[in-house]
Amino acid sequence: MYVIIVYDVNQKRVQRLCKYLRQYLNWVQNSVFEGFLTESQLARVRKGILSRIKESDSVYIYKLPDDRWLDREIIG
Repeated sequence: MYVIIVYDVNQKRVQRLCKYLRQYLNWVQNSVFEGFLTESQLARVRKGILSRIKESDSVYIYKLPDDRWLDREIIG
C-alpha cells in the first residue's frame, strides 16, 4: 500500500522521528514522508512512531491501495 505520513511533534523529537521514518519511507518535505509499505511494515512503523512521540504530538497516516489513486500536483 502507498502511505503518506505527516507529523507535528515537539522540536526536541523531530530529528529522532525523521531519522526513524527515513529507514522506511521517502522524505518529501519537512514533516512529510511517503512510499510503499506492507501491512507488517506499517505496523512496525506505527509501533516505532508511538515509542518516539509524546501525547502532545500528532502524526497522521494516510493509506492508499497504491499510488494509482494518488493525484499529485507539485508546484515550485
